[in-house]
Amino acid sequence: MAIPLGLGLPQMRQYDIGTDVPEVARAAERTGYTSLWVFERALVPEPATQGLYGIDGLPWPDEYRSVAEPLVTLALATAATERARLGTSVLIAPLHLPFQLAKTLATLDAASGGRVVAGFGTGWSHDEYAAASVRPFAQRGRALDELIAVCRAVWGPDPVAYQGDFTRIGPAVVGPKPARPIPILLAAGNARARRRLVDHADGWLPVGVGVQAVSEQWRQLRDLAAERGRTEPLRATLRANARYRPKTYDGSGRRPFHGSVDQIVADLAAHAAIGLDEIMIDLQAGLRDAEELKDVAAEVYEKVRAAGI
Repeated sequence: MAIPLGLGLPQMRQYDIGTDVPEVARAAERTGYTSLWVFERALVPEPATQGLYGIDGLPWPDEYRSVAEPLVTLALATAATERARLGTSVLIAPLHLPFQLAKTLATLDAASGGRVVAGFGTGWSHDEYAAASVRPFAQRGRALDELIAVCRAVWGPDPVAYQGDFTRIGPAVVGPKPARPIPILLAAGNARARRRLVDHADGWLPVGVGVQAVSEQWRQLRDLAAERGRTEPLRATLRANARYRPKTYDGSGRRPFHGSVDQIVADLAAHAAIGLDEIMIDLQAGLRDAEELKDVAAEVYEKVRAAGI
């Protein structure tokens, strides 16, 4: 059975958000992509107070200097499409007020006819937490725990009632409700995050850093689910951060999903063999405009299906 493919929507500064997001979303759905995704990057500190991913000395990529707000972007895609699922990979959930985020996602799901997938992470940028002014960076794990609980409550039956560390609701009537239970997927990079995922989420959002690493992480996560007595299956949607180049990269040090279309397709095939449920490929970085994004995305999709992946 062919693995479902998703596509990252254009959010960076080389794109015209109002025009290009609906256009790329419609084109991707016509091509055969079964889901459309957004990511969150709130700001770029200047001068940098922290390296990329919190790694000292690692520079922030230039394309992060302008990234469209993810839920606004997703709303544009919702209005332009009919079938594709609409996901966040990932939303830095503790940057958002829990009740408002839950209500926004419920509204998007109701408007789209039940197509939203809520992908959450805690992020790593101290500056983004300071700017959001919601919770301190040190409380990001507790903030995500509470946000998940608030979402489940708000999306559930009325009257809604919730008493947490920072959120108090109800009893109250809260609508609109999602068209169906919104799946929550988590990026889980440490032991506590993996336990949170197994106990409270529907699935996993790994990043395509290499077949061996993703395969081992997936095995560990499933083993943990068995240890903790989880009976519901976990789903996994891989994020493939791609860098398209017209010519083939040489050398053994090539990063996964970096290179020609044929090299990207080969990496997709290798990761699909792990047994994941879906792969989302984000091609937007480094491309000139929406026309090139649509063309490359169509070529990747066609070659993946021609290869029987």
